[in-house]
Amino acid sequence: MNTDKSEPPLSTAPAEATTAPINHRRQLFGGILGHGIEFFDFLAYAYLAVYFSTSFFPESDSRLLPLLQTFGVFAIGFLARPVAGLVIGLFADRFGRRRAMTLTISMMAGGSVMIALSPTYEQVGILAPVILVTARLLQGLSAGGEYTSASAFIVESAPKNRRGFYSSFMFVASTSGKLFALGFITLLVTVLGTETMTEWGWRIPFAVGGLGAVVAWWIRRTTVETLDVSSEKQKSSRPRPFDAIRAYPKQTLQIFFLTTGLAVGQYFWATYLTAYFEIKNGAASSTALVAGMISLVFYLAIQPLAGLLSDRIGRKPSLYIYGISSIVLTIPLLSIEGTSLAVLILVQATGMLMLSFATSIGSAVMVEMFPARVRVTGLGFPYSLSIALFGGTVPLIATALEDAGHSNYFAWYVVATAAVSLVAAFTLRESRDVDIESDDLRDTRAVNVDQ
Repeated sequence: MNTDKSEPPLSTAPAEATTAPINHRRQLFGGILGHGIEFFDFLAYAYLAVYFSTSFFPESDSRLLPLLQTFGVFAIGFLARPVAGLVIGLFADRFGRRRAMTLTISMMAGGSVMIALSPTYEQVGILAPVILVTARLLQGLSAGGEYTSASAFIVESAPKNRRGFYSSFMFVASTSGKLFALGFITLLVTVLGTETMTEWGWRIPFAVGGLGAVVAWWIRRTTVETLDVSSEKQKSSRPRPFDAIRAYPKQTLQIFFLTTGLAVGQYFWATYLTAYFEIKNGAASSTALVAGMISLVFYLAIQPLAGLLSDRIGRKPSLYIYGISSIVLTIPLLSIEGTSLAVLILVQATGMLMLSFATSIGSAVMVEMFPARVRVTGLGFPYSLSIALFGGTVPLIATALEDAGHSNYFAWYVVATAAVSLVAAFTLRESRDVDIESDDLRDTRAVNVDQ
């Protein structure tokens, strides 16, 4: 463990909210289930965009324009994330992780139901895209607070020598949500057909996601809060919105730039690539969906293994593997031509393998950077801002480049952002063995956030 005295402390944690022993498995399940449901709802939008884009935007001479407008709304949802990173992060640091997670799952359910019940452009004109934008903003606010609140909750609940392993289940949950969404949508397309899906079938997954959120909300009520909000220490030092940024500016920048490549890679390899295969390579929709499902199963399975590896070799070596492999292999992978199932699986599964070395430990790395009293606020804003600027614009940039005839440029964009994350990883301190329950504020130069 690096004991450099020139940097702020990596982490401190509050007293437990209960004297009863924590059931680690129940905590883990309660934390990740809501995250999985949120990703089902959130990613259903990306998967279904090709079916409902003309329901909210009028058709034009360009077949890509309605899809481009729909993905523009997708990006709007991401722009709400930085606000949520501060607001919901502050809520989580003041009133507890569990309450924050209950709030986020309720917001996601509301946004999904709004989309499911929304009238079309032909029925109400401009009001239809207004409703869509409102629903996406609500979902964006939810997603901006869910990942960071749940990350803190799960890592704070984990055994010290298994934080990387427990952290990996955040992406097990999100990948399971994506897999269920993709599988369910594939089934609907097979049963209903493209015409019916375009007319009204696209509404079904949004309704199902809203119902699933109710289940997640109920299960989270059985978990134990990890932040002792009733303690005198917590009551006397409740954080303000920018306390963590003022006290830990270096960590704030590290999270922002580390997330850059992960955001682009995650939303490209695991989400947008299905549409990318169809638009750029001319792959059949059914083939692209099946390839996505198989690749996601692989991605899900390797997350815990990558997390366990990090618990043995450290956080930084795992991040190096992600960064270097992404820089070296992305362009060759995206240059592979062909529309067969085997080719699509090869490309997508390899991209996900590279990502797994970083996504599996993302929660642990960020949680280990900040004291518990400003932890969710501290990691929430830079993480959500980076996700909004880079992850949320992936489908918009990729589709715009395709429409302009420059689709090959996007591979270089993926490589460039991976390089940024690699540089950020080099600046990190190794945090695998840090004591997140320590109250030792070792850096006297850090801003006193109580002032």
